[in-house]
Amino acid sequence: MNKNVFGLIGYPLTHSFSKKYFDEKFLIEKINDAHFELFSLPTIEDFEKLITIENLKGFAVTIPYKKLVIPYLNEVDDVVKKLGACNCITLKNGFLKGYNTDVLGFEKSLLQHLKPNNNKALILGTGGAAAAVEFVLEKLNIDYLLVSREAKNNNCITYQSLNKEIIQSHTLIVNTTPLGTFPNINDCPIIPYQFLNNQHLLFDLVYNPSNTMFMQKGSQNGASVANGFDMLVYQAEENWKIWNNL
Repeated sequence: MNKNVFGLIGYPLTHSFSKKYFDEKFLIEKINDAHFELFSLPTIEDFEKLITIENLKGFAVTIPYKKLVIPYLNEVDDVVKKLGACNCITLKNGFLKGYNTDVLGFEKSLLQHLKPNNNKALILGTGGAAAAVEFVLEKLNIDYLLVSREAKNNNCITYQSLNKEIIQSHTLIVNTTPLGTFPNINDCPIIPYQFLNNQHLLFDLVYNPSNTMFMQKGSQNGASVANGFDMLVYQAEENWKIWNNL
């Protein structure tokens, strides 16, 4: 039997939630006609060769290709148009369509933890994942500031400018950077953690380790914390629905 092929593209793909998740899903749900592969692409130019693989039906996209893949697509959904970031692609008769399921994954996961007082946010980082977080916060009417090494516009401040007043008035802090990801588990964004309190929610998009240094420092100062694991589960299930037109 020729199995339908699904996968993940990115570089490097040293550890992958997606592979383990879909292998287990296929086993538990007795899905026998599908196979999940990791496609480690050293350059985006390798993408054209990838899409010639027999029975390839769809794939997820991770760092560093969420933006770079867009020029190769025949069509994109409205969220990709707005964000300029794509993390899910379907392939049918040579036609490539791009979607963004980061948004749905983050929104569903965030709402599990959000309290009414978390109405102003800091987004640490300005990459593709940050764009999805911005999209969701705008939808939920949560004011936010971006935090980066350089202030890129009026809505972006530097890490150095974070002070007690800013930290205490922004009770939702989302880390969209890869800082703290295994094996660099002692890394974390440089923010003044001492100004956190029990009004804060620290949400880390990193999921490995499950309790990052960012989260540990938050907990030590009374904050509620959450990691990116549930976001990935919601996102993976949405990808599966899209790939299979469910």
